[in-house]
Amino acid sequence: MASTFGAEDLEVLRNRTFDEIAVGDRASIERTLTAADIQLFAAMSGDINPQHIDAEFAASTRFQGVIAHGMWGAALISAVLGTRLPGPGTIYAGQTLKFHQPVRVGDTLTVSVAVKSRDEEKHRLVLECNCTNQDGKTVISGEATVIAPSERIERPRGTLPQVRVSLQHGDELVRVLQYVKPLGRIRVGVVHPCDEVSLSAARDAQTAGLIEPVLIGPRARLQAVADQSGLKLGGLQIEDVPHSEAAAARAVELALRGEVEALMKGRLHTDELMAAVVKSALRTGRRMSHCFIMQTPAYPRPFIITDAAINIAPTLQDKADIVRNAVDLAHAFGIARPRVAILAAVETINPNMPATVDAAALCKMADRGQIAGAVLDGPLAFDNAVSAAAARTKGIVSPVAGAADILVVPDLEAGNMLAKQLEYLGGAASAGIVLGARVPIVLTSRADTREARIASCAVALVVARRAAQPLIVPAPAPRAPAEASA
Repeated sequence: MASTFGAEDLEVLRNRTFDEIAVGDRASIERTLTAADIQLFAAMSGDINPQHIDAEFAASTRFQGVIAHGMWGAALISAVLGTRLPGPGTIYAGQTLKFHQPVRVGDTLTVSVAVKSRDEEKHRLVLECNCTNQDGKTVISGEATVIAPSERIERPRGTLPQVRVSLQHGDELVRVLQYVKPLGRIRVGVVHPCDEVSLSAARDAQTAGLIEPVLIGPRARLQAVADQSGLKLGGLQIEDVPHSEAAAARAVELALRGEVEALMKGRLHTDELMAAVVKSALRTGRRMSHCFIMQTPAYPRPFIITDAAINIAPTLQDKADIVRNAVDLAHAFGIARPRVAILAAVETINPNMPATVDAAALCKMADRGQIAGAVLDGPLAFDNAVSAAAARTKGIVSPVAGAADILVVPDLEAGNMLAKQLEYLGGAASAGIVLGARVPIVLTSRADTREARIASCAVALVVARRAAQPLIVPAPAPRAPAEASA
């Protein structure tokens, strides 16, 4: 008979003894693979095969992306045997396995076992084992031999510890720097860096080989900050201006003359710097917008959130430019055709929810060639945009759902909260850049980590050197017949 479980089984773990088990009895569990599952399995097993943990490398293989360790699925078979059939007290005696299909992030496996034979003398069972994905395809098959318990066991279910996978931000930064250093340094106008945080950021980015900073601010005040912080200003170009407003104006002038290739915010308000840019010839025919490049343990690739810092309540036309800017950034990082999710609270069009109507209009603009170089879909709720399993549950068939490279938020409030939640609660690493002007603009915050500041300068370098080689997603290799990876 099939194993059945009521509400009480959420709290109680019970087994079935050998005498209670008949040939044909079966049990199963269901599990959806997440990026964190892969990382945890790698950390636990020590198997750091890049096929499983390096998205860039994995994209160049026959599988065209990250796949689970083969033994992750096998571990789920063990979970069925140890918790369902026979359950607690089961002793593994042997296991055979065949791997038929790769398992990818978002795949939902049904893991089942069925009793094939019984050995009365040794209390042994042979069980057929199968793992099938959401499409009904077998990904793993095999046979398990176990010694079934002879005594009834019933225990309260234990609580698993909360395990959080943390990104090694320093390691990720080293990886980014290895890519961008061959592009050479760019001259960056650092606007009014009159505190230790912003002055140190300029020096750190210079030491990392990314920029040659041009300090724009009151010389005496810059020197006082340097003396107090133990920093050296020797060898740095300083544009001596009396205050922050003059620093913003001078920075714009230097950029227009081609003497700096990017701007970086120091200790002045964002709107003070951006006002100087907006009223100058640095402004283009495109709306300026901000992009966060983020990477979180729960998602298998870096992604862009836009706009979370510049446009408070963007119109449809503003959103079209916001998308175009983000697509250009993705292209600069080697993503030839980024997948763009236009976010809303729901995934259906509701005339009473303007964000859903804008999303539909943006997708039609892309269909008509008004937004080029990307695949757009929307409206998509956040879960559908980043989770293939969530999209599948809601019946959403889309090339973007569950695999978005760019998340376009409805307004600044939604974007800012989303980005900060991912950073502070989701362990995300981030970098930020303003696009749409004639030069990239780095908007640093006093709350930014050192790594985030350096990474933002690296992004500015890539944007300024648009001829950069692909950095994130190389062209996929031809697909070969699927098979499991060891």
